Amino acid sequence: MYRYIILFFLGLITGVAYGQQKPVQSLYMFDQTLLNPAYTGSHVQLSATFINRNQWINFPGAPVTQTFSIHSSFFDSKVGGGLIFTRDKIGIHEDFGLFANYAFHLPITKKAKLSMGLQAGFNHLTSDYNALVIRDLTDPNLQGKLTKMNPNFGAGLYYYTENLYIGFSTPYLLENKIVDVEGVLSEARQSRNYYIHGGYTFHPSPNFMVKPYALIRMQEGAPFGWDINMTVVYKEIVGTGISYRSNDAIIFLFELRLLPSLHLGYAYDYTLSDIRQHSNGSHEIMLNYRVKIPKIHKTLPCPSYF
Repeated sequence: MYRYIILFFLGLITGVAYGQQKPVQSLYMFDQTLLNPAYTGSHVQLSATFINRNQWINFPGAPVTQTFSIHSSFFDSKVGGGLIFTRDKIGIHEDFGLFANYAFHLPITKKAKLSMGLQAGFNHLTSDYNALVIRDLTDPNLQGKLTKMNPNFGAGLYYYTENLYIGFSTPYLLENKIVDVEGVLSEARQSRNYYIHGGYTFHPSPNFMVKPYALIRMQEGAPFGWDINMTVVYKEIVGTGISYRSNDAIIFLFELRLLPSLHLGYAYDYTLSDIRQHSNGSHEIMLNYRVKIPKIHKTLPCPSYF
């Protein structure tokens, strides 16, 4: 067991030293503003989403991620605006993020739109070395609490109809230094992430919807990754599904419409790597609330199942 703990923390150090991977989430399809700023405002209504992810349960120092987003359409659904708050904690390292999103939705046909989005904000990084048990107390690189503020911006494209969507985005464009301490030489930088995501909804019967999704993740200096998902929804009230994340996990999905405006989602990741011998998998839960504001949204219908 101790061997795996040591390897885990060595992995954390390597991750901090050579790049910053955006957190992987299993319920990304319920809050795609986290992937693509061009998605902002596509719900038409005011939409607020909270996601909590506990990865590798029972594993010391395992990642814990919380995200909260709120976005809406404006000016007859021509413009979308919103905010994203994130918190990602791995061992002694913590990352708080705040980003503002803007999207312009351009009608292509009566049933299709192309959205162009931008986001801008910052990440506040903290490493609390006081939480470690250090044998060499004179090491200047493992003293106190280090903080770093990194501004950044990103962009994306998003094409969608009532039943189909496809998007491309790069949320981080600036490759900021992660470690910036006097006397410490480090080439650690934030890495650019690229996402291609798509989905389709079809109706095999009046009571059922089938929704396949796909996500391709690319990061400079990191392995290529992808997810495929399939969800079946009954009467737009309850749904179940399954996902596969390349070389990582099989994911079981559940969604439930508690109220007309309140949606619940849950995902359980069954880890496929050797970590599963010491962890009970990963749990993720999502709450989404949508509401129309009469003065802003008037009588516009929600144009998409996504």
